[in-house]
Amino acid sequence: MHRSWLRQRLSRRGLIISSIAAAGLSASGAALLAGRAAPKDASASGAASGGASLHAGHAVAGHEAHGNMISVGDVDNARNGFDPTAMLTNWETGAVSQLPDGRTLRSFEITALDKEIEILPGILFPAWTYNGRVPGPALRVTEGDRLRIVFRNGGSHPHSMHFHGIHSARMDGVPGAGLIAPGAEFVYEFDARPFGCHLYHCHAPPLKRHIHKGMYGPFVIDPDPSRHPEHAAAARSRLLGTPENKEWQEFVMVMNGFDTNFDDENEVYAVNTVGHHFMKHPIQVERAKPVRIYLINVTEFDPINSLHLHANFFDYYDHGTTLTPTIETVDTVMQCQAQRGILEFTFKEHEVGLYMFHAHQSEFAELGWMGMFDVTDGVA
Repeated sequence: MHRSWLRQRLSRRGLIISSIAAAGLSASGAALLAGRAAPKDASASGAASGGASLHAGHAVAGHEAHGNMISVGDVDNARNGFDPTAMLTNWETGAVSQLPDGRTLRSFEITALDKEIEILPGILFPAWTYNGRVPGPALRVTEGDRLRIVFRNGGSHPHSMHFHGIHSARMDGVPGAGLIAPGAEFVYEFDARPFGCHLYHCHAPPLKRHIHKGMYGPFVIDPDPSRHPEHAAAARSRLLGTPENKEWQEFVMVMNGFDTNFDDENEVYAVNTVGHHFMKHPIQVERAKPVRIYLINVTEFDPINSLHLHANFFDYYDHGTTLTPTIETVDTVMQCQAQRGILEFTFKEHEVGLYMFHAHQSEFAELGWMGMFDVTDGVA
């Protein structure tokens, strides 16, 4: 009992908060973490075991507080080497060539790297990454393509790439089949199937550590319309680069969380890594064009995550492996870890303005997982 109390009082969360306050860095970041750490009997002044935390002149008394629960300022995207907004539409389609049998070969190069990233203003996280970003590159290919991924381990621990798809056992990215030591290289090669919204992640033990440290990324396989004549129009609308696809506004969102004090409990939640980013930088949406979201949950330590869309409803395609909705006309979807799907909706009948979306676990929303769509009559 005594040791447990000491661990709570001397938690890394408290040290982070104290160090931020002492250095004058991002009081809002300290307030957010203090809000999670504050005991239920914290006084109205906002004092907690990690130290007092004030936000915009208001006390933060526990993570149940709903008002003013947003960080102030921005992370340094240049330092991070990635921008959550750019990630929404930044697809890696690989180097394209043709095989002797006429099929398309898409080649990718992925490197595992240790890197410190900023997940809230002033809050740094020691990540393990693919190509220096969290989530890793969003790979997008077409059903039936031959894929060749050259994976190099530039990190300090053994790593792999496990693709959610159909492939042989020796390409599975588990120990004995693609798990490599620091400095080593492995080539994954397989056909892209089935079409859908998928992901890849490291499968090195301990698995929860490698995933929560940032080793995951989107893996989208577009349907080949010639293979789906009964739904050819829907397939063409998903195939990147077609005229039908250009009519859609497509975004890839990876729901993730970060355990900043390594107690197997997340202190920060986000879409595309940076908490509250899309509250400060709403996603620009053109009212007349439909929206398609590739949604992937990789959150560790929590059984489920979710997305709730305000003032609207969407059709949902679980795993994205069908061309007709698996669920129609809903405004909230839940996903366990590694579950994913495609959301389709429109603001065509709506007035212009800001429309919120967030996790419908209120704690997740207040700790970073909330954002806005800025719906206008035209995007500059």
